[in-house]
Amino acid sequence: MSITVEEKNRLMTEFATKKGDTGSPEVQVAVLSSRISTLTEHFKTHKKDNHSRRGLLKLVAQRRKLLDYLKGKNEARYNVLIAKLGLRR
Repeated sequence: MSITVEEKNRLMTEFATKKGDTGSPEVQVAVLSSRISTLTEHFKTHKKDNHSRRGLLKLVAQRRKLLDYLKGKNEARYNVLIAKLGLRR
């Protein structure tokens, strides 16, 4: 239920703010969003997997915290990220 190394590397290069960037909020939110979508697909076939559902809720909360942080620091970067990932709006 995790994402592949290739997918993670692709997300890091796509959302990096500079070369070699792996820890910026944009990269972290992109990786979390990919994991969340993977888990969401998993729940379409495994409706009673409550242990993994708890993990999903933790990922969503972590993504929310990162997005709140980014919005407080730099709202322009936040808006670009939301548009790029297709979240909200």
